[in-house]
Amino acid sequence: MELFRIRNDIPFMRHALVLNAVSAITFVLAVFFLVSRGLNLSVEFTGGTVMEVAYQQPADLESVRSVIEGLGYAEVPVQNFGTSQDVLLRLPAREGLSSGQQSEAVMAALKAQDPAVQLRRTEFVGPQVGQELVEHGLMALGLVIVGIMIYLAVRFEWKYAVSAIIANLHDVIIILGFFAFFQWEFSLAVLAAVLAVLGYSVNESVVIFDRIRETFRRQRKMSTVQIIDRAITSTISRTIITHGSTQIMVMSMLLFGGPTLHYFAMALTIGILFGIYSSVFVAAAIAMWLGIKREDLIKTSTKPASGDPDDPNSGAVV
Repeated sequence: MELFRIRNDIPFMRHALVLNAVSAITFVLAVFFLVSRGLNLSVEFTGGTVMEVAYQQPADLESVRSVIEGLGYAEVPVQNFGTSQDVLLRLPAREGLSSGQQSEAVMAALKAQDPAVQLRRTEFVGPQVGQELVEHGLMALGLVIVGIMIYLAVRFEWKYAVSAIIANLHDVIIILGFFAFFQWEFSLAVLAAVLAVLGYSVNESVVIFDRIRETFRRQRKMSTVQIIDRAITSTISRTIITHGSTQIMVMSMLLFGGPTLHYFAMALTIGILFGIYSSVFVAAAIAMWLGIKREDLIKTSTKPASGDPDDPNSGAVV
């Protein structure tokens, strides 16, 4: 389905060098912030206390959050859990305080605000569990990257696999750079968003690479640059429809999902925007600089012509 058709090819690759320079600068800045500031890891990764409390009426999350901040906890996740009357709190570990002492202090402050509040459960997440989550999360990220490279190398050619994985890592690092710069909380939900962005970005790269292969087969007199420009131009309508619809859904989570979905939706928003950019200007441009050509995608085969089958000069290339 096409909402509109562009008659003339847009010269995307003419500006590839400048746009990739901007992308490289953004990537370096993201790495710098990751190294200098680091990620603001949530309780799932660092360890701490998880509390579930219940109110007799729908809980005022802002009031609960202000009480927690009054105890010296900055930016503690406070969210509904199950119903509007149940609230889930994640308290970071504090030196010199046990999990029981933390939960007692919090419950005393909450009861001072509303005597009817009840403690449903409390759990302690140890540092060892958090370390395992970090290791498993990095392992999941690495396995996804390896799987993507194998898939693209088999479906297309190694040059496409290299260019696509560079573009995908570009998206992931920039997302992490945003979270490091603004010190947004990095939780398991955000990690899930990062993994989703990897799949989302590679899907866009596959669509463009498929169209490049198709255009190579149809247009035999065009140069590689012209082939890439035509392939990208022909997918613009699809890109606007697909990504526009996805972004509307993600923006609704970002604006109306509350604190529970805020950083998850933020990571998806950044990933979708940079995923479109990287698929067009990073993946396609790197593939062009690696020297992709028609022979990489359309294999030639040799068949014996009529005559002596043992004669090496009687073969015809199709």
